[in-house]
Amino acid sequence: MKVTFLGTGTSQGVPIICCECSVCRSKNPKDNRLRSSILIESATTKVVIDSGPDFRQQMLRQNLKTLDAVVFTHEHKDHIAGLDEVKAFNFFNKMRMPVYATPRVQDALKREFAYIFSEDKYPGIPEIDVFTITDEVIKINDIELLPIDVIHYRLPVKAYRIKDFTYITDANYISEDEKQKIKGSKIIVINALRREEHVSHFTFQQAIDLMQELKPEKAYFTHISHQLGLHEEVSKELPSFIELAYDGLQIEI
Repeated sequence: MKVTFLGTGTSQGVPIICCECSVCRSKNPKDNRLRSSILIESATTKVVIDSGPDFRQQMLRQNLKTLDAVVFTHEHKDHIAGLDEVKAFNFFNKMRMPVYATPRVQDALKREFAYIFSEDKYPGIPEIDVFTITDEVIKINDIELLPIDVIHYRLPVKAYRIKDFTYITDANYISEDEKQKIKGSKIIVINALRREEHVSHFTFQQAIDLMQELKPEKAYFTHISHQLGLHEEVSKELPSFIELAYDGLQIEI
């Protein structure tokens, strides 16, 4: 099974217009980050976790022709804004798109994309089937995702464990009970926004400390703000088992 990092960046602390800092001016493609999302691929199934504002660009960049489901972590705009673009897969794959979300996220989708859920259907709108995420394992063909509860300031967010791989985005607190679901993961992906304290995200050092506590064989940092610094320079500060993820990185799980 393979994981592709479709995006490793964030809207947090990123200027709309280039601020001419070293990251914005970097020629290293690893410093050019779209909003955070991953693609999970088995021999028969493709699942995307989160469809942010860059979803269409990520699908085109990945040259993805088929998609079997979209799974959401939470309702913030940088994780749901691209849902409209699943209509391309409706057309080419001749299927309705299965969408997995908690009741809270479903409410947000209905507010943001009222036309998708309207009884008065307009031609060409996305066609989706919504499935409710609970604490039970999500089975999408041959891919199984175990939901894990993490906290993003006061907002509940779902992390996911797939086999021995755990993906955590937008969090700054994980309870001891939920950590038990993560422990034993060989690979963990965790958000590491910046060096300075933040109200709702793990900082660079907090993410390092958590990985040293959970002890995966390998860890990757994602949801990275340009405030953290250049990929090449920041990488030198990391313990040997931790790397900065970058858009397009592929790993086997």
